[in-house]
Amino acid sequence: MRKLSKLLAVGAILTLGLSACGSSQKADTTTAAGENTESSLESTAAESSKADAAKTEGTSKVKLGVVGENNEQWNPVIEAMAKEGVTVELVKFADYSLPNRALNDGEIDLNAFQHKAYLANDIKDNGYKIEAIGDTIIAPLGVYSKKIKDLSELNDGDTIAIPNDATNGGRALKVLESAGVIKVNPDAGYTPTLNDITENAKNIKFTEVEAANTPSLLPDVAAAVINGGHAVDNGLNPKTDSIFLEKVEDGVDNPYVNIIVARSEDKDNEIYQKIVKAYQSDDVKKVIEEVYKGAYIPAWK
Repeated sequence: MRKLSKLLAVGAILTLGLSACGSSQKADTTTAAGENTESSLESTAAESSKADAAKTEGTSKVKLGVVGENNEQWNPVIEAMAKEGVTVELVKFADYSLPNRALNDGEIDLNAFQHKAYLANDIKDNGYKIEAIGDTIIAPLGVYSKKIKDLSELNDGDTIAIPNDATNGGRALKVLESAGVIKVNPDAGYTPTLNDITENAKNIKFTEVEAANTPSLLPDVAAAVINGGHAVDNGLNPKTDSIFLEKVEDGVDNPYVNIIVARSEDKDNEIYQKIVKAYQSDDVKKVIEEVYKGAYIPAWK
């Protein structure tokens, strides 16, 4: 009995010792878990801080899509926005079909290369969620030639190159109509197609190409209708080098007024509105008048 009592006593002591060890281990684990949780919270907070910093940094740089190499009118805007802590980066595209897609897909933040008619047609065809947030310039469309000095010199069956997109191609036909070369169906509005030509006394043929390529065809055709920007890029001055120049209509309803465009969800973005204001300034107007000499005309109020 005495031996049994001693054994029971020893067992009780061992049990208490093991229980104490178990409790101690559990406490250590809990403390470790608490430390891990705290570390996790600190890590999450750091990541959140980095994300906020990246977001702030992102809003301080604006990528603006343009077409062509001559963009001197943007220099005063870039300088003005730099003083506001905003970097405006010009992203250059080769042709008109790319900047709206890039804007809609979030690859750039704004673009400024097109007139209102082109934007409306591109939205209609592609369903883009983008819209104009400010007027910029109007660039008269000109007819150029290396073979004739006046459109009255066109021969029967001559070829004229025009842009192949719906709005600029239609605009080119309207310019040729105003010059007396052809007549188009008035029901076609400002975007007639070749099928809308109702009179063509000299049986003029038309070659439709990407607008940027019209200047390169001048050696091969009787004449080419060239957009103002592409004319300037190729060393042509619409005012002095064209054999016929589009008459520019005043007023904000002119469908050929060029615009700054943003995604619809960002149309009220404060930084973007500041960029519009910086563009619609006397400094930009001065550059347009001095550098482009009639190739571009300021079109904001």
